[in-house]
Amino acid sequence: MQSIQVTLWVVVLLVAVAIAFDFMNGFHDAANSIATVVSTGVLKPQQAVLFAAFFNFVALFLFQLKVAATIGKGIVEPAVVDHYVVFGALVGAIAWNLLTWWYGIPSSSSHALIGGLVGAVVVKAGPGSLIGAGVWKTLLFIFVSPALGFVLGSLLAVAVARLFSGTPPARIDGWFRRLQLVSAGMYSVGHGGNDAQKTIGVIWMLLIAAGHVSTADRMPPAWVIWSCYLAIALGTMLGGWRIVKTMGQRITKLKPVGGFCAETGGAITLFLATGLGIPVSTTHTITGAIVGVGSTRRASAVRWGVAGNIVWAWVFTIPASGLIAALFYLVGRIVL
Repeated sequence: MQSIQVTLWVVVLLVAVAIAFDFMNGFHDAANSIATVVSTGVLKPQQAVLFAAFFNFVALFLFQLKVAATIGKGIVEPAVVDHYVVFGALVGAIAWNLLTWWYGIPSSSSHALIGGLVGAVVVKAGPGSLIGAGVWKTLLFIFVSPALGFVLGSLLAVAVARLFSGTPPARIDGWFRRLQLVSAGMYSVGHGGNDAQKTIGVIWMLLIAAGHVSTADRMPPAWVIWSCYLAIALGTMLGGWRIVKTMGQRITKLKPVGGFCAETGGAITLFLATGLGIPVSTTHTITGAIVGVGSTRRASAVRWGVAGNIVWAWVFTIPASGLIAALFYLVGRIVL
């Protein structure tokens, strides 16, 4: 009887930690949804975070839980997962998020979580417990999502420039200030739809490991879904202003038309990935789209040094969070 009570206590604790990670995901990645709309002056920061948080939550009603299924059952063998693995994964992801947030580096909360899972599972059971197809698909989209964002953002910028070539700049600016509200809403929906599901997948994995949910169940409990979408929306409401500055101004200077193109290109990429059940980085996606829009003006319009630092953060995210997770898997064996 005592062991059941301890197990239940540990499960409740880890669910709370997972919800805290989801909240931090919204806090850390708020810049992805609002950096362009704030930097172009279309919305004030306080308005933008409420706007983005609302659409983060709306995503609950628009997407199937394919990304959650990939995280919960498609990255590591479910039979290997226990509460120690989940503890290590969450602490690894949270620690890396805090470090990159402090330095204003727009790293990926998604890949920090995946790196944490991989690191904890490998130290427990070796690399044979990873599901190759899920891992490689995720690794591939580290490159595909920013590249697709880049291509779509730049193509939209070129198309808009040609379509409105004879229109006075002031009129263009007025139109795209309104249209950017549409694109920012779309991107926030894509952000909520992909990112909230990652935490849903982790809690689903934990509940399966603890025996509270069957592997045959096609959906996690409703309270898990609602809690995760609410947590990411609340995190977005508080925002991460250090990263907003990097995303909105330091990579390239954006006008409303550029913000619209970047957000729309990023949103299309996220909708596609979420529909396919692929956990991608909203940070990578919007960064690629912003760089793509900036590069259509001239190569020097992009601060490539800043973009390069961001890429290095991408490279280190999975191994760094994985190493931290491996360490805390071992710590969890002692303290839990």
